[in-house]
Amino acid sequence: MPLTLFLVCVLYFGLAWAEEPPGKFAVRAAETTLVDKVYRLNTRLSYQLGSEALGALQKGIPLTFTLNIEVFRQREYLWAEKIASIEQGYQLSYHALTQQYLAKNLNTGVFTTFPTLKAALDNLSAIENFPMLDAQLLLPEERYFARLRAYLNLEALPVPIRVLAYISPGWRLGSEWYIWPLAP
Repeated sequence: MPLTLFLVCVLYFGLAWAEEPPGKFAVRAAETTLVDKVYRLNTRLSYQLGSEALGALQKGIPLTFTLNIEVFRQREYLWAEKIASIEQGYQLSYHALTQQYLAKNLNTGVFTTFPTLKAALDNLSAIENFPMLDAQLLLPEERYFARLRAYLNLEALPVPIRVLAYISPGWRLGSEWYIWPLAP
C-alpha cells in the first residue's frame, strides 16, 4: 500500500508540474564598451518567473538572480583560457504591507522599490555600464571572448523551500550562455 500511495503522489505531482508553464530566463543582447580603461557591460535580459517562484515571492520569500560573466582568451591548439570570472547578484522581494517590490544589488547594497512586479523585473533586465574588466588584463595581440548567463540562485532560498526547489523543475530557471567577442 505505501508503494502505491508513493507512485500515485509522484504521478500526480509529475502531471501538475507538466501542466504549469515554466518560467524562462534569457539573455537578449550583451556588448562591452571601453571607458577609461575599463570594459563596461551593457546587457538586456528577460526574466519570466514560473508559478512556483512567483508564488513564493508573493508569500514574502526573496528570490536571488545571479549573473555569471566570464572572459576567455582564445588559443589556437588548446581550449580557451579563463581570464576573469565575475558574479553579480540581485535580490527581489515583495513586502505585503507596502505592496511594493524591492530589488537589492547584492554587491553594492543599493535598494530600489517598485510598485509592480513588471517594473521590478524590467529594471533588473537592463544592466548598463557595469564595470566588467580592467583593460590591462588583456594583451593587444590576443583574441578574447566573453560569455554571460543569468539564473535563479537556489542556494539563496531558505532551506525548506530549497529542498522543494531542487526536485521541482519549475524552480530551475536559467538562461543559456550568451557569447560575444571582446576586442582589446
